[in-house]
Amino acid sequence: MIYLDNNATTRVAPEVREAMLPWLDDHYGNPSAGYRFGRESRKAIDAAREQVAALIGSHPEEVVFTSGGTESNNTAIRSALAVRPDRKGVVTSTAEHSAVDEVVKELGESGYETSFVGVDEDGALDLDEWKNALAKEGVAVASLIWANNETGVLSAIAEAARIAAEHDVYFHTDAVQAVGKIPLSVGELPIHALSLSGHKFHGPKGIGALYLNRNSRFHPLIIGGGQEDERRSGTENVPAIVGMGVAAELAKAALESANEIRDLRDRFEKGVLEVIEGAEINGDPVNRLPNTSNLYFPGVDGEGLLILLDEAGICCSPGSACSTGAVKPSRIVRAMGHSSSRARSSVRFSFSRFSTEDEVGAAITAIRTAVGKLRVVMPSSSSRVVKSSATRSTDTV
Repeated sequence: MIYLDNNATTRVAPEVREAMLPWLDDHYGNPSAGYRFGRESRKAIDAAREQVAALIGSHPEEVVFTSGGTESNNTAIRSALAVRPDRKGVVTSTAEHSAVDEVVKELGESGYETSFVGVDEDGALDLDEWKNALAKEGVAVASLIWANNETGVLSAIAEAARIAAEHDVYFHTDAVQAVGKIPLSVGELPIHALSLSGHKFHGPKGIGALYLNRNSRFHPLIIGGGQEDERRSGTENVPAIVGMGVAAELAKAALESANEIRDLRDRFEKGVLEVIEGAEINGDPVNRLPNTSNLYFPGVDGEGLLILLDEAGICCSPGSACSTGAVKPSRIVRAMGHSSSRARSSVRFSFSRFSTEDEVGAAITAIRTAVGKLRVVMPSSSSRVVKSSATRSTDTV
């Protein structure tokens, strides 16, 4: 098997697995308990909190452990609305992960005023439109993805956050794909909340975190026993938290190898573009994550390509993995102004520090073979770019 779907999830690093095992076996004490056995678990959580804080450049007390990126996104957005009930405006982009996109759409159906700011054909946010949306009266929260999960395109987070601050708007960023892949520091930006997830950087699934600026007000989504300093109730998942902490420490050290992953990705793209006529990169080829490649294959059905590549032992994706297995035209590619045909013919490949040169060569060969088979049996289809305004009207509330 050749695994090229690391934006969907990553393998658990061996060091992470080893660190978790004691907390699944002998060290099972409840971290809320007052006796020594429980306090051992509490110390382990505190250590993991420091490791995660070091990765994102925050204070440890600003890190709240959650079940993952989806919970973190929901918590941040709904908290921002709860602490400012007089404001009913929510601003986001047309290129968000569904964990933000669906939340904002649901809020729109519930009576909130929602704005979905468009992106251009490279996936870059329209900053003028962003500024105009935030200038409207009554905006409570703005949420912007840091790195797109499908294309890897990096948002202008610093500028977007600055504009939000100018208008006294709570700013949240979904950084699930960015954390552990590029250097970032929340302390350098006017960010109120940031979401991250352990399984995106070689930690376990089912554990994430939410950075909460210590100078910002907050209202919890999950209430009960008051764990996580009254910010997220429920007995903490100690093994997963320990694993996420070790994964964060490893990810911070591995940031130095980001150029190696980028070189591997670039060699893959160069090879594919040389052997597949008409193939193109979706999104900005420069301003993106070092591990992500979203490619368009004209005249090829993306679902058919995935099937053939799966048979060849290649794991890749049509886009977001959080779509219950359904293969649909990529909403993100369409948000960039491209046709549904192009969206259906696009596939995402994503690498990690465990990817190898040999895997790149084998993947290129498998893709060339699969595309050749599909082009024999399927007619070519249009890949025209449509006006972004039309796309936005489809994707907005």
